[in-house]
Amino acid sequence: MKAVELFAGAGGLGMGISKAGFKPLKIVEWDKWCCDTINENRERRISPVKHWPEPIHDDVRDQDFSKYEGKIALVSGGPPCQPFSLGGKHRAHDDHRDMWSQAVRVVRETRPRAFIFENVKGLTRSSFRTYFSYIELQLQHPGLNKREDEGWTDHLARLEQHHTSRKEIEPEYRLVWRVLNAADYGVPQRRERVVFVGFRSDLGVEWNFPEKTHSFERLLWDQCRCLEYWDRHHVPFAERTIDIRAEVKAASLLEPPTTLSWQTVRDAIHDLPDPMLPLETKVLNHRYQQGARSYPGHTGSALDEPAKTLKAGVHGVPGGENMLRRPDGSVRYFTLRESARLQTFPDDYELHGSWTEAMRQLGNAVPVELARVIAKDVAMHLRKAA
Repeated sequence: MKAVELFAGAGGLGMGISKAGFKPLKIVEWDKWCCDTINENRERRISPVKHWPEPIHDDVRDQDFSKYEGKIALVSGGPPCQPFSLGGKHRAHDDHRDMWSQAVRVVRETRPRAFIFENVKGLTRSSFRTYFSYIELQLQHPGLNKREDEGWTDHLARLEQHHTSRKEIEPEYRLVWRVLNAADYGVPQRRERVVFVGFRSDLGVEWNFPEKTHSFERLLWDQCRCLEYWDRHHVPFAERTIDIRAEVKAASLLEPPTTLSWQTVRDAIHDLPDPMLPLETKVLNHRYQQGARSYPGHTGSALDEPAKTLKAGVHGVPGGENMLRRPDGSVRYFTLRESARLQTFPDDYELHGSWTEAMRQLGNAVPVELARVIAKDVAMHLRKAA
């Protein structure tokens, strides 16, 4: 099934979608370093990007997609999230980086069978509630275009009127959205993102988000009740540290949950050599970075829990979220390879640019495994509707 990828970044969402069986015809990304990363891995024939077309280094606003009308199954992407980020200035629709209107335009021009869009959890803040409704209605009714002399609130009013009428302006989409925690789907990171999935209304698809496959409760069971987690990692008894609140919660569990365990930082990086020690063999993008420090509210990610959300940062790397906190309380920055594993990127995938630049790419990325799980379920329903 053919696809178009917008705002591709370093390729996280696109790789997950490709693993689910979609083949991109066009990939657009405005950031040079991200394009370099994708091209570097294309040239090195790294799966799954080795079969991708060369990404177009351009602003989506300057690209025409009308030639793909009716020819693709999926449009996907993560419209730039800074206007809604919990760590940003919350300017939303007043920010020139808000690209939701362009995502809607591409859906209107291509009329895909489905779309998948991802954004930060901050988009669902109560202060953005009206604008969030505007995004929802645009995605459901992309055929009702905003007029040149029309403000977004006036356009919202027209969309509301249209939505409550029985009229249809093709294309129309049936939309669902949900805030997902990537840890619930096997990603070793607590990363909450809002995901929008839409199916063209004429397909008659009935869809819901895939059920969670992993849980915190199962991690507690494995750490506090059966001790399988510690035994698997050969952790000495003296180093088996658990928060007292977690122990209390674990004690309330009467039987093991049927889900898999949340994946922890230790699960993700246990077989990588310590970057602070001389390395016998070179590991791609696995170099020690100096300068990590802990301070109130920024204490790093515990080794035996899923990592905190990796962040891109506006003025460099935010160390509190991108650090490892060892059991003895000492901290260090995650290496690029460790961060890539926390985002479920392939081990042979090379990040282009300086450490700060590469960490920015990873901090903005969608975890590959989360994207794969969602896209695989979307693909299954599209095949049934064919």
